[in-house]
Amino acid sequence: MVAYFSATGTTAKAAKALAGAAGADLYEIRPAVPYTGADLNWMDKSSRSSVEMKDKQSRPALADGDAPVAGADVIFLGFPIWWYAAPTIVNTFLERYDFSGKTIVLFATSGGSGLGRSAEGLRASAPGARIVDGRLLNGRLSPAELKDWAQSLTLE
Repeated sequence: MVAYFSATGTTAKAAKALAGAAGADLYEIRPAVPYTGADLNWMDKSSRSSVEMKDKQSRPALADGDAPVAGADVIFLGFPIWWYAAPTIVNTFLERYDFSGKTIVLFATSGGSGLGRSAEGLRASAPGARIVDGRLLNGRLSPAELKDWAQSLTLE
């Protein structure tokens, strides 16, 4: 399964490409209140995203609770990098379901940084899961490249 959060559509493109290449189900993590352009203004210390990322306990509400995680042993989890970490709505998603015994492979999109401390910031939200750093999926990636990457992972 490929689950993803995308505020602007960039991560959505990467997730759809990965799901297609890997033959995986696709699930979008949607906030109950969608993010606006003003919410995403990282230069504004009072913008919604800035405030959420400053507060490690922030858990933005989800639009639904019907992600089909129960039937998936491996979940590719994608998000944009915000302040060198995963947005806190990803923690909300992980805390909503039981990921015990599952492997979660992280992937992200970013305008200028790597996965940073994303895995570290997500592990406590998915007790019993194995969280693995994956890679950035920026730009155009061929279906063959994505399939090769997904198959090359040692997930057992």
